[in-house]
Amino acid sequence: MTRATHSRDKGVHPNILLIVSDQHRLDCVGRSDDYPVSTPNLDALAAGGAWFNSAYTPIPLCTPARQSLLTGRRPEATGGLWNYDLGSRIPALDPASYSWPRELHNIGYRSQYVGKWHVHPDHDPTVFGYDSYVPLEAYDAWRAERYPDSPISADWFGEIDPVPTVDSRTHWLADQTAAFITESSQTAGPWHARLDFLEPHLPCQPTEEFAARYPVASIPEWRDFADPLVNKPYIQRQQLINWGVENYAWEDWAPIVARYYAVIAQMDDAIGSVLRAIEAAGVADDTLVIYTTDHGDMGGSHRMMDKHYVMYDNVVRVPLIMRWPARIAANSVVDSFAYNTLDLPPTITAITGIPSPTAPHGASLFETTSAELSPSIESSLREHVVSTYNGQQFGLFTQRMIRTHAWKYIWNLTDVDELYDLGSDPNEFVNRIADDGCADLLANLRSRLYEQLIKDGDSIVSNDWMARQLGEGRKMATRNAPSDDNLLEEIGRG
Repeated sequence: MTRATHSRDKGVHPNILLIVSDQHRLDCVGRSDDYPVSTPNLDALAAGGAWFNSAYTPIPLCTPARQSLLTGRRPEATGGLWNYDLGSRIPALDPASYSWPRELHNIGYRSQYVGKWHVHPDHDPTVFGYDSYVPLEAYDAWRAERYPDSPISADWFGEIDPVPTVDSRTHWLADQTAAFITESSQTAGPWHARLDFLEPHLPCQPTEEFAARYPVASIPEWRDFADPLVNKPYIQRQQLINWGVENYAWEDWAPIVARYYAVIAQMDDAIGSVLRAIEAAGVADDTLVIYTTDHGDMGGSHRMMDKHYVMYDNVVRVPLIMRWPARIAANSVVDSFAYNTLDLPPTITAITGIPSPTAPHGASLFETTSAELSPSIESSLREHVVSTYNGQQFGLFTQRMIRTHAWKYIWNLTDVDELYDLGSDPNEFVNRIADDGCADLLANLRSRLYEQLIKDGDSIVSNDWMARQLGEGRKMATRNAPSDDNLLEEIGRG
Protein backbone atom coordinates (compact mmCIF):
# COMPACT_ATOMS: atom_id res chain seq x y z
CA MET A 1 0.00 0.00 0.00
CA THR A 2 1.49 3.36 -0.96
CA ARG A 3 1.65 6.25 1.45
CA ALA A 4 -0.84 8.33 -0.58
CA THR A 5 -3.41 5.52 -0.73
CA HIS A 6 -3.04 4.84 2.99
CA SER A 7 -3.82 8.43 3.90
CA ARG A 8 -6.85 8.71 1.64
CA ASP A 9 -8.29 5.45 2.98
CA LYS A 10 -7.74 6.29 6.64
CA GLY A 11 -8.55 9.98 6.38
CA VAL A 12 -7.48 10.76 9.94
CA HIS A 13 -3.80 10.01 9.39
CA PRO A 14 -2.42 12.67 7.06
CA ASN A 15 1.26 13.41 6.84
CA ILE A 16 2.01 16.44 9.01
CA LEU A 17 4.59 19.11 8.22
CA LEU A 18 4.88 21.67 11.00
CA ILE A 19 7.10 24.67 10.25
CA VAL A 20 7.88 26.99 13.17
CA SER A 21 9.91 30.17 12.78
CA ASP A 22 11.29 32.38 15.52
CA GLN A 23 9.98 35.95 16.05
CA HIS A 24 8.01 36.46 12.83
CA ARG A 25 5.56 39.38 12.93
CA LEU A 26 2.14 38.88 11.36
CA ASP A 27 2.43 42.13 9.40
CA CYS A 28 5.62 40.85 7.76
CA VAL A 29 3.94 38.13 5.75
CA GLY A 30 3.06 39.14 2.21
CA ARG A 31 -0.44 37.71 2.68
CA SER A 32 -1.15 40.33 5.35
CA ASP A 33 -0.79 43.04 2.66
CA ASP A 34 0.82 45.35 5.18
CA TYR A 35 4.56 45.96 4.85
CA PRO A 36 6.58 45.23 1.66
CA VAL A 37 7.98 41.81 2.58
CA SER A 38 7.89 39.22 -0.19
CA THR A 39 6.80 35.75 0.97
CA PRO A 40 5.36 34.07 -2.15
CA ASN A 41 5.56 30.55 -0.73
CA LEU A 42 3.75 31.39 2.51
CA ASP A 43 1.22 33.37 0.48
CA ALA A 44 0.60 30.36 -1.77
CA LEU A 45 0.29 28.12 1.30
CA ALA A 46 -2.39 30.45 2.71
CA ALA A 47 -4.20 30.63 -0.64
CA GLY A 48 -4.34 26.85 -0.70
CA GLY A 49 -5.78 26.53 2.79
CA ALA A 50 -6.71 28.54 5.88
CA TRP A 51 -5.27 31.91 6.91
CA PHE A 52 -5.90 32.93 10.52
CA ASN A 53 -6.33 36.68 10.91
CA SER A 54 -6.41 36.71 14.70
CA ALA A 55 -3.91 34.16 15.96
CA TYR A 56 -2.00 34.91 19.18
CA THR A 57 0.81 33.39 21.15
CA PRO A 58 -0.06 32.57 24.77
CA ILE A 59 3.38 33.89 25.78
CA PRO A 60 5.87 35.96 23.73
CA LEU A 61 8.98 34.06 24.81
CA CYS A 62 10.74 31.18 23.04
CA THR A 63 11.05 28.31 25.51
CA PRO A 64 7.64 28.48 27.22
CA ALA A 65 5.85 29.03 23.89
CA ARG A 66 7.55 25.94 22.46
CA GLN A 67 6.72 23.92 25.56
CA SER A 68 3.07 24.88 25.15
CA LEU A 69 3.20 23.69 21.55
CA LEU A 70 4.18 20.22 22.74
CA THR A 71 1.74 19.98 25.65
CA GLY A 72 -1.26 22.15 24.75
CA ARG A 73 -1.09 23.80 28.16
CA ARG A 74 -0.17 27.28 29.33
CA PRO A 75 3.37 27.66 30.65
CA GLU A 76 2.11 28.93 34.00
CA ALA A 77 0.38 25.57 34.48
CA THR A 78 3.49 23.52 33.75
CA GLY A 79 6.04 25.81 35.39
CA GLY A 80 7.75 26.86 32.15
CA LEU A 81 7.91 30.57 32.80
CA TRP A 82 11.25 31.56 31.25
CA ASN A 83 13.97 30.68 28.79
CA TYR A 84 16.08 28.17 30.67
CA ASP A 85 19.36 29.41 29.15
CA LEU A 86 19.20 32.93 30.60
CA GLY A 87 20.25 32.11 34.12
CA SER A 88 17.53 29.98 35.69
CA ARG A 89 18.37 26.56 34.17
CA ILE A 90 14.90 25.47 35.25
CA PRO A 91 13.85 22.91 32.64
CA ALA A 92 10.20 23.08 33.75
CA LEU A 93 8.94 20.45 31.33
CA ASP A 94 9.05 16.90 32.70
CA PRO A 95 10.18 14.50 29.94
CA ALA A 96 7.26 12.29 30.95
CA SER A 97 4.80 15.10 30.21
CA TYR A 98 2.16 14.65 27.55
CA SER A 99 3.56 15.19 24.06
CA TRP A 100 1.46 14.81 20.91
CA PRO A 101 4.51 13.78 18.80
CA ARG A 102 4.96 10.84 21.18
CA GLU A 103 1.32 9.90 20.63
CA LEU A 104 1.82 10.09 16.86
CA HIS A 105 4.82 7.79 17.25
CA ASN A 106 2.65 5.34 19.19
CA ILE A 107 0.25 4.93 16.26
CA GLY A 108 2.99 4.44 13.70
CA TYR A 109 4.00 7.89 12.48
CA ARG A 110 7.60 8.21 11.35
CA SER A 111 9.00 11.55 12.52
CA GLN A 112 11.97 13.90 12.38
CA TYR A 113 12.74 17.22 14.08
CA VAL A 114 15.07 19.65 12.29
CA GLY A 115 16.44 22.95 13.64
CA LYS A 116 15.91 25.00 16.77
CA TRP A 117 14.74 23.08 19.85
CA HIS A 118 14.96 25.35 22.93
CA VAL A 119 12.46 23.29 24.92
CA HIS A 120 14.65 21.50 27.45
CA PRO A 121 18.34 21.97 28.40
CA ASP A 122 19.04 18.27 28.86
CA HIS A 123 16.59 16.30 26.73
CA ASP A 124 16.28 16.59 22.95
CA PRO A 125 13.20 15.98 20.75
CA THR A 126 13.72 12.20 20.68
CA VAL A 127 12.83 12.10 24.38
CA PHE A 128 9.48 13.71 23.54
CA GLY A 129 8.55 11.34 20.73
CA TYR A 130 10.55 12.18 17.62
CA ASP A 131 12.45 9.37 15.90
CA SER A 132 15.39 11.54 14.84
CA TYR A 133 16.76 15.02 15.41
CA VAL A 134 18.96 17.30 13.29
CA PRO A 135 20.07 20.15 15.59
CA LEU A 136 21.30 23.61 14.66
CA GLU A 137 24.75 22.54 15.79
CA ALA A 138 24.87 20.05 12.90
CA TYR A 139 24.68 22.96 10.49
CA ASP A 140 27.32 24.88 12.43
CA ALA A 141 29.72 21.95 12.16
CA TRP A 142 28.99 21.48 8.44
CA ARG A 143 29.49 25.16 7.76
CA ALA A 144 32.72 25.42 9.76
CA GLU A 145 34.22 22.63 7.66
CA ARG A 146 32.95 23.99 4.34
CA TYR A 147 33.54 27.70 5.02
CA PRO A 148 36.26 27.95 7.67
CA ASP A 149 37.04 31.54 6.68
CA SER A 150 33.45 32.85 6.58
CA PRO A 151 32.31 33.24 10.17
CA ILE A 152 29.51 35.57 11.19
CA SER A 153 29.54 37.53 14.41
CA ALA A 154 26.96 37.74 17.17
CA ASP A 155 26.17 41.43 16.68
CA TRP A 156 22.52 41.66 17.76
CA PHE A 157 21.80 44.31 15.14
CA GLY A 158 22.62 41.93 12.29
CA GLU A 159 24.90 41.70 9.27
CA ILE A 160 25.25 40.04 5.87
CA ASP A 161 25.97 36.30 5.77
CA PRO A 162 28.87 35.86 3.32
CA VAL A 163 28.00 32.33 2.14
CA PRO A 164 25.84 31.56 -0.93
CA THR A 165 22.14 31.24 -0.18
CA VAL A 166 22.15 27.55 -1.05
CA ASP A 167 24.59 26.96 1.83
CA SER A 168 22.91 29.28 4.34
CA ARG A 169 21.34 27.94 7.52
CA THR A 170 17.77 28.43 6.25
CA HIS A 171 18.37 26.38 3.12
CA TRP A 172 20.50 23.69 4.76
CA LEU A 173 17.79 23.01 7.35
CA ALA A 174 15.14 22.96 4.62
CA ASP A 175 17.21 20.46 2.64
CA GLN A 176 17.31 18.09 5.62
CA THR A 177 13.54 18.23 5.93
CA ALA A 178 12.97 17.82 2.18
CA ALA A 179 15.19 14.72 2.18
CA PHE A 180 13.22 13.22 5.06
CA ILE A 181 9.92 13.89 3.27
CA THR A 182 11.16 12.37 0.02
CA GLU A 183 12.37 9.22 1.73
CA SER A 184 9.40 8.82 4.06
CA SER A 185 6.85 9.30 1.29
CA GLN A 186 8.20 6.18 -0.44
CA THR A 187 7.28 3.98 2.52
CA ALA A 188 3.96 2.85 3.94
CA GLY A 189 2.54 4.76 6.87
CA PRO A 190 2.25 8.46 7.68
CA TRP A 191 5.09 10.80 8.58
CA HIS A 192 5.50 13.94 10.67
CA ALA A 193 8.25 16.45 9.93
CA ARG A 194 8.95 19.47 12.07
CA LEU A 195 11.18 22.23 10.73
CA ASP A 196 12.20 24.95 13.15
CA PHE A 197 14.05 27.96 11.77
CA LEU A 198 16.12 30.23 13.96
CA GLU A 199 15.09 33.05 11.62
CA PRO A 200 13.99 35.83 11.74
CA HIS A 201 15.17 36.07 15.37
CA LEU A 202 17.82 38.71 15.85
CA PRO A 203 20.57 38.99 14.82
CA CYS A 204 19.20 38.93 11.27
CA GLN A 205 21.88 37.64 8.89
CA PRO A 206 20.52 37.40 5.34
CA THR A 207 22.73 36.47 2.43
CA GLU A 208 23.72 39.17 -0.05
CA GLU A 209 21.23 37.78 -2.57
CA PHE A 210 18.27 38.61 -0.34
CA ALA A 211 19.72 41.68 1.36
CA ALA A 212 20.05 43.28 -2.07
CA ARG A 213 16.30 43.01 -2.55
CA TYR A 214 15.64 45.41 0.34
CA PRO A 215 17.68 48.60 -0.03
CA VAL A 216 17.56 50.69 3.11
CA ALA A 217 15.99 53.68 1.33
CA SER A 218 12.97 51.54 0.40
CA ILE A 219 12.05 50.55 3.95
CA PRO A 220 8.97 52.43 5.21
CA GLU A 221 8.81 53.60 8.79
CA TRP A 222 6.69 51.43 11.07
CA ARG A 223 3.34 53.10 11.69
CA ASP A 224 3.90 52.61 15.41
CA PHE A 225 7.52 53.76 15.46
CA ALA A 226 7.16 57.25 16.93
CA ASP A 227 5.58 56.27 20.24
CA PRO A 228 6.24 58.97 22.88
CA LEU A 229 5.71 56.30 25.60
CA VAL A 230 3.63 58.71 27.68
CA ASN A 231 2.07 57.19 30.82
CA LYS A 232 3.47 53.77 29.93
CA PRO A 233 5.27 51.44 32.34
CA TYR A 234 8.75 52.60 33.32
CA ILE A 235 10.34 49.47 31.92
CA GLN A 236 9.51 50.42 28.35
CA ARG A 237 11.76 53.47 28.41
CA GLN A 238 14.36 51.51 30.37
CA GLN A 239 14.42 48.92 27.60
CA LEU A 240 15.53 51.57 25.13
CA ILE A 241 18.44 52.36 27.42
CA ASN A 242 19.25 48.68 28.00
CA TRP A 243 19.66 48.16 24.25
CA GLY A 244 21.34 51.54 23.69
CA VAL A 245 18.70 52.66 21.18
CA GLU A 246 17.14 55.54 23.14
CA ASN A 247 18.44 58.08 20.60
CA TYR A 248 17.83 56.04 17.46
CA ALA A 249 15.97 57.79 14.65
CA TRP A 250 14.31 55.90 11.81
CA GLU A 251 17.47 56.16 9.69
CA ASP A 252 19.20 54.12 12.41
CA TRP A 253 16.47 51.51 12.46
CA ALA A 254 15.93 51.19 8.70
CA PRO A 255 19.03 49.01 8.05
CA ILE A 256 17.98 46.68 10.89
CA VAL A 257 14.46 46.37 9.52
CA ALA A 258 15.81 45.85 5.99
CA ARG A 259 17.76 42.82 7.24
CA TYR A 260 14.64 41.57 9.02
CA TYR A 261 12.66 41.77 5.77
CA ALA A 262 15.48 40.10 3.85
CA VAL A 263 15.92 37.13 6.15
CA ILE A 264 12.13 36.53 6.17
CA ALA A 265 12.19 36.46 2.35
CA GLN A 266 15.16 34.08 2.49
CA MET A 267 13.35 31.78 4.93
CA ASP A 268 10.29 31.83 2.66
CA ASP A 269 12.47 30.74 -0.24
CA ALA A 270 13.74 27.81 1.83
CA ILE A 271 10.16 26.86 2.76
CA GLY A 272 9.39 26.75 -0.95
CA SER A 273 11.91 23.97 -1.45
CA VAL A 274 10.20 21.86 1.22
CA LEU A 275 6.77 22.41 -0.30
CA ARG A 276 8.14 21.40 -3.70
CA ALA A 277 9.46 18.18 -2.16
CA ILE A 278 5.93 17.37 -1.02
CA GLU A 279 4.59 18.01 -4.52
CA ALA A 280 7.35 15.93 -6.12
CA ALA A 281 6.60 13.04 -3.76
CA GLY A 282 2.96 13.10 -4.87
CA VAL A 283 1.56 13.48 -1.34
CA ALA A 284 0.43 17.12 -1.30
CA ASP A 285 -3.28 16.25 -1.01
CA ASP A 286 -2.52 13.95 1.90
CA THR A 287 -0.32 16.32 3.86
CA LEU A 288 -1.39 18.80 6.53
CA VAL A 289 1.05 21.71 6.38
CA ILE A 290 1.13 24.17 9.27
CA TYR A 291 3.15 27.36 9.49
CA THR A 292 3.44 29.51 12.60
CA THR A 293 6.00 31.15 14.88
CA ASP A 294 6.64 31.23 18.62
CA HIS A 295 5.94 34.98 18.86
CA GLY A 296 6.60 38.26 17.07
CA ASP A 297 9.28 40.93 17.29
CA MET A 298 9.42 44.66 18.01
CA GLY A 299 12.26 45.42 15.59
CA GLY A 300 11.90 49.18 15.99
CA SER A 301 8.16 49.37 16.61
CA HIS A 302 7.57 51.71 19.55
CA ARG A 303 11.35 52.29 19.14
CA MET A 304 12.03 48.99 20.93
CA MET A 305 14.23 45.95 20.34
CA ASP A 306 13.39 42.24 20.65
CA LYS A 307 10.21 41.27 22.57
CA HIS A 308 10.57 41.61 26.33
CA TYR A 309 8.24 43.33 28.83
CA VAL A 310 5.56 44.40 26.34
CA MET A 311 2.28 43.03 25.04
CA TYR A 312 1.98 45.05 21.86
CA ASP A 313 0.46 43.20 18.92
CA ASN A 314 3.90 43.22 17.30
CA VAL A 315 4.92 40.42 19.66
CA VAL A 316 1.67 38.64 20.58
CA ARG A 317 -0.14 38.53 17.22
CA VAL A 318 1.36 35.87 14.98
CA PRO A 319 0.97 34.21 11.58
CA LEU A 320 -0.88 30.89 11.47
CA ILE A 321 -1.51 29.04 8.21
CA MET A 322 -2.90 25.53 7.68
CA ARG A 323 -3.20 23.71 4.36
CA TRP A 324 -4.64 20.25 3.74
CA PRO A 325 -6.13 20.10 0.23
CA ALA A 326 -8.13 16.96 0.98
CA ARG A 327 -10.00 18.54 3.92
CA ILE A 328 -9.47 22.32 4.16
CA ALA A 329 -11.06 24.56 1.54
CA ALA A 330 -8.69 26.86 -0.34
CA ASN A 331 -8.76 30.59 0.41
CA SER A 332 -10.34 30.08 3.82
CA VAL A 333 -10.03 33.09 6.11
CA VAL A 334 -10.61 32.57 9.84
CA ASP A 335 -11.30 35.80 11.71
CA SER A 336 -12.11 34.30 15.12
CA PHE A 337 -9.49 34.31 17.88
CA ALA A 338 -6.97 31.46 17.86
CA TYR A 339 -4.00 30.45 20.01
CA ASN A 340 -1.22 29.14 17.83
CA THR A 341 0.59 26.96 20.36
CA LEU A 342 -2.40 26.03 22.53
CA ASP A 343 -4.90 25.21 19.78
CA LEU A 344 -2.59 23.25 17.49
CA PRO A 345 -2.16 20.24 19.82
CA PRO A 346 -5.93 19.63 20.22
CA THR A 347 -6.39 20.30 16.50
CA ILE A 348 -3.84 17.63 15.59
CA THR A 349 -5.28 15.18 18.10
CA ALA A 350 -8.81 15.76 16.80
CA ILE A 351 -7.68 15.11 13.23
CA THR A 352 -5.56 12.04 13.95
CA GLY A 353 -7.55 10.50 16.78
CA ILE A 354 -4.58 10.29 19.16
CA PRO A 355 -5.10 10.99 22.89
CA SER A 356 -5.60 14.65 23.73
CA PRO A 357 -3.63 16.70 26.24
CA THR A 358 -4.81 16.46 29.83
CA ALA A 359 -6.97 19.51 30.59
CA PRO A 360 -5.87 21.39 27.45
CA HIS A 361 -6.01 25.18 27.51
CA GLY A 362 -6.76 25.37 23.79
CA ALA A 363 -9.40 23.89 21.52
CA SER A 364 -9.43 22.25 18.12
CA LEU A 365 -9.61 24.88 15.40
CA PHE A 366 -11.72 22.63 13.19
CA GLU A 367 -14.76 20.40 13.39
CA THR A 368 -13.62 17.04 12.01
CA THR A 369 -16.92 15.21 11.58
CA SER A 370 -17.45 16.14 7.93
CA ALA A 371 -15.40 15.56 4.79
CA GLU A 372 -14.42 19.23 4.71
CA LEU A 373 -13.10 20.74 7.91
CA SER A 374 -14.94 23.81 9.19
CA PRO A 375 -14.06 26.21 12.03
CA SER A 376 -14.95 24.70 15.39
CA ILE A 377 -17.76 26.20 17.41
CA GLU A 378 -15.69 26.45 20.60
CA SER A 379 -12.85 28.44 19.08
CA SER A 380 -15.22 30.54 16.95
CA LEU A 381 -17.12 31.68 20.04
CA ARG A 382 -14.03 33.09 21.76
CA GLU A 383 -14.55 36.70 22.76
CA HIS A 384 -10.98 37.29 23.93
CA VAL A 385 -7.47 35.90 24.10
CA VAL A 386 -5.06 36.00 27.02
CA SER A 387 -1.29 36.23 26.79
CA THR A 388 1.20 36.26 29.65
CA TYR A 389 4.78 37.21 30.47
CA ASN A 390 6.89 36.49 33.53
CA GLY A 391 10.06 38.50 33.01
CA GLN A 392 13.69 37.39 32.94
CA GLN A 393 16.65 38.65 30.84
CA PHE A 394 16.78 42.20 32.34
CA GLY A 395 14.90 41.40 35.56
CA LEU A 396 11.49 40.08 36.46
CA PHE A 397 8.35 41.93 35.34
CA THR A 398 5.06 40.05 35.39
CA GLN A 399 2.29 40.81 32.90
CA ARG A 400 -1.08 39.39 31.92
CA MET A 401 -2.94 40.59 28.82
CA ILE A 402 -6.55 40.21 27.71
CA ARG A 403 -7.46 41.31 24.20
CA THR A 404 -10.86 41.57 22.56
CA HIS A 405 -11.35 42.71 18.99
CA ALA A 406 -11.87 46.27 20.21
CA TRP A 407 -9.78 46.66 23.38
CA LYS A 408 -6.61 45.46 25.05
CA TYR A 409 -5.95 45.52 28.79
CA ILE A 410 -2.53 44.68 30.26
CA TRP A 411 -2.16 44.00 33.95
CA ASN A 412 1.37 45.01 34.96
CA LEU A 413 1.65 43.76 38.52
CA THR A 414 4.45 46.14 39.59
CA ASP A 415 3.72 49.23 37.47
CA VAL A 416 0.83 51.09 35.88
CA ASP A 417 -1.54 49.04 33.78
CA GLU A 418 -2.27 49.65 30.10
CA LEU A 419 -5.57 50.02 28.25
CA TYR A 420 -5.78 50.56 24.49
CA ASP A 421 -8.74 51.33 22.26
CA LEU A 422 -7.73 49.28 19.23
CA GLY A 423 -10.41 50.78 17.04
CA SER A 424 -9.31 54.42 17.33
CA ASP A 425 -5.69 53.67 18.31
CA PRO A 426 -4.49 50.54 16.44
CA ASN A 427 -0.86 51.52 17.04
CA GLU A 428 -1.37 51.38 20.83
CA PHE A 429 0.03 54.84 21.54
CA VAL A 430 -2.54 56.21 24.01
CA ASN A 431 -2.82 54.46 27.36
CA ARG A 432 -6.44 54.97 28.50
CA ILE A 433 -5.96 53.36 31.91
CA ALA A 434 -6.65 56.63 33.78
CA ASP A 435 -9.65 57.61 31.60
CA ASP A 436 -12.71 57.84 33.86
CA GLY A 437 -14.91 57.16 30.85
CA CYS A 438 -13.42 53.68 30.57
CA ALA A 439 -14.06 52.65 34.19
CA ASP A 440 -16.88 50.18 33.51
CA LEU A 441 -15.07 48.66 30.53
CA LEU A 442 -11.88 48.33 32.56
CA ALA A 443 -13.71 46.61 35.42
CA ASN A 444 -15.22 44.16 32.95
CA LEU A 445 -11.88 43.32 31.34
CA ARG A 446 -10.23 42.86 34.73
CA SER A 447 -13.02 40.53 35.81
CA ARG A 448 -12.78 38.49 32.61
CA LEU A 449 -9.01 38.25 32.89
CA TYR A 450 -9.24 37.13 36.51
CA GLU A 451 -11.77 34.43 35.61
CA GLN A 452 -9.60 33.16 32.76
CA LEU A 453 -6.47 33.02 34.91
CA ILE A 454 -8.34 31.11 37.62
CA LYS A 455 -9.75 28.70 35.05
CA ASP A 456 -6.32 28.05 33.55
CA GLY A 457 -4.61 27.48 36.90
CA ASP A 458 -2.39 30.56 36.85
CA SER A 459 -0.94 30.77 40.35
CA ILE A 460 -0.32 34.51 40.11
CA VAL A 461 -3.89 35.09 41.31
CA SER A 462 -3.86 32.33 43.91
CA ASN A 463 -3.06 34.69 46.78
CA ASP A 464 -5.36 37.33 48.23
CA TRP A 465 -3.09 40.30 47.51
CA MET A 466 -2.86 39.73 43.76
CA ALA A 467 -6.47 38.60 43.53
CA ARG A 468 -7.54 41.90 45.09
CA GLN A 469 -5.21 43.93 42.89
CA LEU A 470 -6.73 42.51 39.72
CA GLY A 471 -10.25 41.66 40.82
CA GLU A 472 -10.87 44.95 42.64
CA GLY A 473 -8.66 47.12 40.45
CA ARG A 474 -6.47 48.19 43.35
CA LYS A 475 -3.89 49.78 41.08
CA MET A 476 -2.36 53.22 40.64
CA ALA A 477 -3.77 54.74 37.48
CA THR A 478 -0.69 56.82 36.62
CA ARG A 479 3.01 56.90 37.43
CA ASN A 480 2.58 60.23 39.24
CA ALA A 481 2.91 59.92 43.00
CA PRO A 482 -0.33 61.15 44.65
CA SER A 483 -0.49 62.71 48.08
CA ASP A 484 -1.77 60.64 50.97
CA ASP A 485 -5.03 62.62 50.88
CA ASN A 486 -5.98 61.50 47.37
CA LEU A 487 -4.32 58.08 47.34
CA LEU A 488 -7.58 56.21 47.78
CA GLU A 489 -9.19 58.34 45.07
CA GLU A 490 -6.30 57.49 42.75
CA ILE A 491 -6.67 53.78 43.42
CA GLY A 492 -10.39 54.03 42.80
CA ARG A 493 -9.81 55.54 39.37
CA GLY A 494 -7.52 52.62 38.54
